[in-house]
Amino acid sequence: MRRTVRRAVLAAAMTAVLALPTVIGTEPAHAAASRIRLGNAADASRASWEGPAHTMNGAGAVVAGSMARAIDDIRGGSGSLDVVVLAGSAPSSGSKTPECDTAMTLPGVNSCTTWTLTASSDTSNTQLNTDIRKAEFVYFSGGDQCRYASWKGTALEASVESVVTRGGGSGGGSAGHHINSPIVYDACNGSVTSSEALADPYDRYVSFTGGMFAWSHYDNVINDSHFVARDRMGRLMAFVARSIKDGLTTAGSAWGVGVEEGGSLHIDKNGLATAYGKTSYVVLGDHQPEQAAAREPLTYSSFKIWKLTPGASFDFADRPTCGYYLRSVTAGVPDANLYDGSPQASCTPQAPFTEAEPNNTRDAADDATNLAYPATLTGRLDSTGDRDYFAVRLTAGQRADVRCDVPSDYDADVYLLDGGGSTLTRSVNDGAGADEALDFAATATGTHFLEVAAYSGSGVAGYTCTLAATQL
Repeated sequence: MRRTVRRAVLAAAMTAVLALPTVIGTEPAHAAASRIRLGNAADASRASWEGPAHTMNGAGAVVAGSMARAIDDIRGGSGSLDVVVLAGSAPSSGSKTPECDTAMTLPGVNSCTTWTLTASSDTSNTQLNTDIRKAEFVYFSGGDQCRYASWKGTALEASVESVVTRGGGSGGGSAGHHINSPIVYDACNGSVTSSEALADPYDRYVSFTGGMFAWSHYDNVINDSHFVARDRMGRLMAFVARSIKDGLTTAGSAWGVGVEEGGSLHIDKNGLATAYGKTSYVVLGDHQPEQAAAREPLTYSSFKIWKLTPGASFDFADRPTCGYYLRSVTAGVPDANLYDGSPQASCTPQAPFTEAEPNNTRDAADDATNLAYPATLTGRLDSTGDRDYFAVRLTAGQRADVRCDVPSDYDADVYLLDGGGSTLTRSVNDGAGADEALDFAATATGTHFLEVAAYSGSGVAGYTCTLAATQL
């Protein structure tokens, strides 16, 4: 449809609903909100949750790999949990519960409840908010993010936030992906194309909602979906430039996250994102645009772009300064080849730190206090009862996250000790080859000790421990 025709249609439609505050408005009559529950009628009972975890999907459908990872994070690898799916409208054909159909095939899902909300007042529904608050994961389906943005400030918003605060998770696809970023492209005036947004970043179709969800480590981000299939890199660049120019961010920079159809970003409690399914992109604008004004084409030099193929990661807690390629927009015209490029500065991994015997006591610990995080520690437990100690440095307010890959030769346990040798936390999974993991929020600055001990067996095969430390 030509733009002039679309504007005329939109203007007529907007005139007809001028009195309505949002696209869903306050209808004089509407169908009751619908609730369809799959799985067990009774909620799972959990003493604690191990998240938060998030899934950011490029299309409306659940991506099984990232969803399974989020569920496993939240339940700590055991037990079961409950999922709630929120939708602004029912599917026009096929299953009425497509997201729950997938979720119920995944390990650890006790139930999945789909709520379809047709009016603003539905967000106060008592049963709805009870279901959300008792759930461990809330998923926003595809559809209309303007409808979701109208839920800002409601009981529903508070219920979703309570789930994440307690260590649960949230996510969504397409419109549901948009609503999970702190700056939301809400599309309340209509959808915008890349060429339109670059020709005028203040086009009336470019509108934002802020201040709804603000997930940990995900600050100053604006999401976009269907990214490559619908050629949306240009409009995400315009969104980033507008966010900076209008002061929508807190740091003079803005980050765009574009996820392709069939792709998903899983984001763990430490802010580490992993790409699943299809490619995702992170777009950084770190300076004021050279030109961003109403009815003027955008000019912005050197957007920094990270391309995340499936399996690649991006640390939102400690955002990288390498691994990106550069693309610019001049007078509304973007550089060629927006979706691929050679990194300006490669991220060279820090070399692993390998144990040196004898290191069987704290006094003889290998000194790893000068390592930058994330760090990789390697060694082997080549005799029964062998213990390897590593001295590491943590500062108050840091969270240490340790993951140890253990070979099948032996059963190893892992301990984190304070400077005096007292155990702060431990991981003692049973069985040869059972991996170990622990995390700890440091309350004191100074030397700590990581101990890797042979519980049973020994061998020449090596273990590998990765140690990350993020500021709380």
